[in-house]
Amino acid sequence: MDYRLVAAGAGAAVVVLVVLVLRRRRSSGAAASQRAHENAQQRDAPVDLGETYTFGVTEFTDHHSGERVAVGKVEGFVLFTEDVPSSISKGDVIHATVTSFNRNGTSADAIFEGRA
Repeated sequence: MDYRLVAAGAGAAVVVLVVLVLRRRRSSGAAASQRAHENAQQRDAPVDLGETYTFGVTEFTDHHSGERVAVGKVEGFVLFTEDVPSSISKGDVIHATVTSFNRNGTSADAIFEGRA
């Protein structure tokens, strides 16, 4: 019996197993994200148009206009806040007024009102 072939086969089996486990982990994360998105579409927004909310900035993104937009959450609901001064950083707590909802109602746009 050629033990090199047995070892090579066992090594290949381990590689395949590792790939399958890693792929499943990524799939479960994607599935959780999809479930959260679907749940967000089915619930009422915890914010109202024209109301001001206080929340922490979790990240920044670029708006399609090229403007820097702060991203934060109110009760898990995502707010994209425009007109944020460059002095505001990730982790800062701000006040922003809701101006509109996206077409699915799963997030909203807001205007910066000030630092909390």
